[in-house]
Amino acid sequence: MQYDHILVRYGELALKGKNRTKFEQTLVRNIRFALQGNPGAKVKRTFGRTIIELNGEPLDEVMEPLRHVFGISSFSPAMQAPNEIEAIKETALQALLRHKGDTKTFKVNARRSYKPFPISSQDVNPMIGSHILKNTEDTSVDVHHPDVEINVEIREQGTYITCGRIEGAGGLPVGTAGSVMLMLSGGIDSPVAGYLSMKRGAELEAVHFHSPPYTNERARKKVEDLTKVLTTFGGPVKLHVVPFTELQKAIHSSIPSNYSMTIMRRMMLRITERIAADRGVLALANGESMGQVASQTLESMYTINEVTNMPILRPLVTMDKQEVVDISEKIGTYSISIRPYEDCCTIFLPSESVTKPKREKAARFENTMDFQSYIDAAVENTEVMTFGGESGETEKDMDSLL
Repeated sequence: MQYDHILVRYGELALKGKNRTKFEQTLVRNIRFALQGNPGAKVKRTFGRTIIELNGEPLDEVMEPLRHVFGISSFSPAMQAPNEIEAIKETALQALLRHKGDTKTFKVNARRSYKPFPISSQDVNPMIGSHILKNTEDTSVDVHHPDVEINVEIREQGTYITCGRIEGAGGLPVGTAGSVMLMLSGGIDSPVAGYLSMKRGAELEAVHFHSPPYTNERARKKVEDLTKVLTTFGGPVKLHVVPFTELQKAIHSSIPSNYSMTIMRRMMLRITERIAADRGVLALANGESMGQVASQTLESMYTINEVTNMPILRPLVTMDKQEVVDISEKIGTYSISIRPYEDCCTIFLPSESVTKPKREKAARFENTMDFQSYIDAAVENTEVMTFGGESGETEKDMDSLL
């Protein structure tokens, strides 16, 4: 007997009250997207659980992408039995025998969601435990610290038996909290900010500022590869590649060098806000961490933020660099981010930047250049690419998975 199902459990999602159905439907859509490489696997939603029928698909292949789906607190391989006590007892025994690892002690934890089943949960536990003890050697019951807990869920459509559980990604299903426009550089921080934004349920779009010939195609390819990694956690991502060369050259020639970084960041925010507004996106996100560099002091943030009314999410604001690096390694972006190709923020870099810029000075310096025409040209010539994971799915295809 083989594991033929996977039982998916919710965490924070289960507390959503009247909105719970919408959250669960979105999670099912995201699971289906993640499992497109295993077309035989079928995803079904029941009360409090999502159940995946393997239908012959390899268990390990199906479980691996589930680890990246936000909204899942944990999941377990499961065997399904008909709602008959003898079948349940034998299936529980087989599930334990198939469980990997040290299983000298066990505990049975039955839950009867299907009330017409004639035996109570309290009576099911010893019946299964007795059957296992009679048919195994060197095993015993330990209700306090068992090597494995055998969970038995009696539901209307059948009984599901699991041994142990695998931790999920947690958070909320991507697509339940609106859309966020991520300012995606080629560095370590911004992809992690995108990942953490998706963990709170945000669908992601990204803006990248490209300055050829000062930044080459390998720098752009790095950002495209980072975007592809992010799709494994939240489905398709649109990448908006903004031609930034002319505006950056104008800043370099017109603005005092110590204010050039501040003005450049203000221009980036203006452009990102325009693109976000055109896409119906209500918030921006970036990889800033308080005090990490000159443009990330509170004074700099205050001056740079002046040019937009949109909320700016900073998921990394309280983290130190090592915490960010640890997350980037975990999610698979670190090795891409450290490729030695410069992004636009590193060209024309001044020898020093003001750490406490003033809004009045920034506005006065901007009045010396016709920046609006540069912004209009940059937005008009922005290239848009959609990345949809290994399957190449588009946003329209995602909607069809509901």
